[in-house]
Amino acid sequence: MRIIGCDLHARQQTLAMLDTTTGEVVKWILPNLGDVPLSSVGNLALKGLVEKMVEAGLSPKTVNTYSQVVKSVVASAVNEEGEQLFPRKWNHEFVDMPVVDKSKQNTPYFTSEVIAGILKSTKAYKQMFCALLGGTGLRAGEAIGLEIGKHISEDFRTLYITQKVRRTKLELFLKTDAGRRDVDLCPRLATLLKTYIGGRTSGFLFQNRKGNFLSQTNLLRRGLHPALEKLKQPKAGFHAFRRYRLTWLRKNRVHADLERFWMGHENETVGDGYSKMKEDVAFRLEQAKTVGLGFALPPRIADVVRIVRKNEAKPEVENAA
Repeated sequence: MRIIGCDLHARQQTLAMLDTTTGEVVKWILPNLGDVPLSSVGNLALKGLVEKMVEAGLSPKTVNTYSQVVKSVVASAVNEEGEQLFPRKWNHEFVDMPVVDKSKQNTPYFTSEVIAGILKSTKAYKQMFCALLGGTGLRAGEAIGLEIGKHISEDFRTLYITQKVRRTKLELFLKTDAGRRDVDLCPRLATLLKTYIGGRTSGFLFQNRKGNFLSQTNLLRRGLHPALEKLKQPKAGFHAFRRYRLTWLRKNRVHADLERFWMGHENETVGDGYSKMKEDVAFRLEQAKTVGLGFALPPRIADVVRIVRKNEAKPEVENAA
């Protein structure tokens, strides 16, 4: 989309939005709307893009997601007062936006047995990463963004979620205000985490030999997907751990206030904001202990060895308590 007729501030805002868009989305937007002035991108232009995506066989969910990027780009053009330059009233009926049937969406979910199998089939940082996701429900980007000395309590029982990694970039903010939260670990997972960290006092929890955070894509391709293949399970993303954790919390009747807090979900009613349960740390830790993991950890953590820098000695292997 050509950013013409906009002031410098609007250009910067819109370019920033495009810069954070995935390559697959850009492949659809630029060829079809790349030469259209931003001021002319409205329902008719979106209708044409939707028709082409539907004809190409894209799923309703994908069409809706890619269309949302177009809307966001248009909305991102604002003046110095923060007012939208090209306000739109989008008409889904006019643009023939396909309806998403949630019952047909692919929402993979891991069972306790599958997670235990994944942990047996993975080693080192990949094993710790999967155990942490299954035992906390963290989003993958939140786990990758964790830093030792900043986001882990001294007793290793609580993680402080304040930043995330998204598309190879560290973002010092989260998707929503509710995403900024504390997530409590059961003692067994805390012990595993403590042993994994060893004597380190700083740096990313999951880092390469250069001290940079790991790639989510590599964690999938080299860790989770090979493990699922060994288990003869269909491919799935890291969000399947998050679905498992939420399901486990509900099976164990964790209070909704605490569930929303740990998972980083927004309040649903005005009354939810009145509850101060999340401020009762002792209660949270006891609940985390009671709920537990729901899946078996390896009896020994011989494989839970962090990637070390080239100039560091390889850490000694310890037994899990």
